[in-house]
Amino acid sequence: MRRIIELSRYVVAVPAIGTIIGSFVLMILGVWEIGVSIVNLINQSVNVKQSVVGILTAVDTLLLATVLLVIGYGLYELFVDSSVQLPAWLEIRSLDDLKSKLIGVVVAIIAVVFLGYFVDVNDPSEILYIGAGAGALVLGLAAFTYATRKN
Repeated sequence: MRRIIELSRYVVAVPAIGTIIGSFVLMILGVWEIGVSIVNLINQSVNVKQSVVGILTAVDTLLLATVLLVIGYGLYELFVDSSVQLPAWLEIRSLDDLKSKLIGVVVAIIAVVFLGYFVDVNDPSEILYIGAGAGALVLGLAAFTYATRKN
C-alpha cells in the first residue's frame, strides 16, 4: 500500500506536462497576435490605438502562458523530479514558492489588463471603477502573501 501511495505522485506529471504544452500553445498564439497587430498597423487597416490594444492583449496572453509554464514546472518539480535543471529564479521547493511566483505573475497580468482598458475605454468613471477593482485585487493578493508568509 505504501508503495502505491509513493508512486501516485507521478500522476501529477500528466497535468504538469499538459500545462506546459498549453503554455507553448498560448505563447504561439500571443506571438501570432503581435504579428497580426503589426501587419495590420503597417497596412493601415487599423489605427494606432487599436494596434496598441491588440498588442496589449497579446502581451496578456503571453503572461498567461508564463503563468501556465511556472505552474507546470512547479508541479513537476514538486511532485515528480526535484533535480530538473531550471534557472535559480524558477526553482520551486514548496507550494509557498509556487504561490509567490504565481502571485507575482498575476499582478503583472492585472496591470496589463488595466492598461488595455485604460487605452481602450473613453469613460473616466469606468476607468476609475476598473482601476479600483484592479487595485483592490492587488491589495488582496499582497495581504494574502503577507498573512501567509513564513518567518
